[in-house]
Amino acid sequence: MQKIALVTGASAGIGEATVKRLIQDGWKVYAAARRLDRMEPLRCLGAELIHLDLTDDASIVAAIETIRAAAGRLDLLVNNAGYGSYGAIEDVPMEEARRQTEVNLFGLARLCQLTTPLMRAQQTGTIVNVTSIGGKSGEPFGGWYHATKFAVEGLSDCLRMELRPFGIRVVVIEPGAIRTEWQGIAGQSLVERSGKSAYAPWALKHAALLGSVEGSSLASPPEVVANTIAKAATARRPRIRYATGGGAQFFLFLVRWLPDRWLDALMWRLSQSGRIG
Repeated sequence: MQKIALVTGASAGIGEATVKRLIQDGWKVYAAARRLDRMEPLRCLGAELIHLDLTDDASIVAAIETIRAAAGRLDLLVNNAGYGSYGAIEDVPMEEARRQTEVNLFGLARLCQLTTPLMRAQQTGTIVNVTSIGGKSGEPFGGWYHATKFAVEGLSDCLRMELRPFGIRVVVIEPGAIRTEWQGIAGQSLVERSGKSAYAPWALKHAALLGSVEGSSLASPPEVVANTIAKAATARRPRIRYATGGGAQFFLFLVRWLPDRWLDALMWRLSQSGRIG
């Protein structure tokens, strides 16, 4: 029986690369995102396209109902969709902070709620939540983004224990620096919100840092993360967490062992360097 996967945020970057890798491995993949036109090349490869807006509960329910009606099962959910809303915490409007949380946390959680009954009926399934090394440590001007990633880490830990009796596995993927459009979007939002505020001298340097990731030798292509997701999806006993790409393992080693004040100093120095790698 061909296994069924749903990948969110499939219109670019890690999500797009994951859809391609899973199709290559023989999965039937439903690729979901707001921008259907951006996913047309995936349709040509055999993916089924689904419009998905994580700020709209009706859209989320409809996406899962489409898969249930067509396939009757779901073996893998890859919660990859998300974005980075940057700016000093003082400068980010609460409306935007709520939207960031709605997309990165609540939308993800709602998908978990709706797919769990399908997987429980099968007595098997895997939920992969893509967080970030930013789910373990903060950085200047990324407060709301990091808050959502910390939350997904905690949510995943609880979900993993709750779903264990039903044979459903929960895996966390923690990417490091990856060459995608994510950094450009985050940097642009930082300039828009804090580029002319009291934080401007430091915010602009941090925006330059974000913009440097794509051309950095440290950054990895999104296929690195896609390969890790594919490995976790098929492993007989997957690890609970996979740190992957872009210096992720080394950074998390520092987070684990450096005193908080030392880590703060390191992150501030990196922030104000204006470049990475």
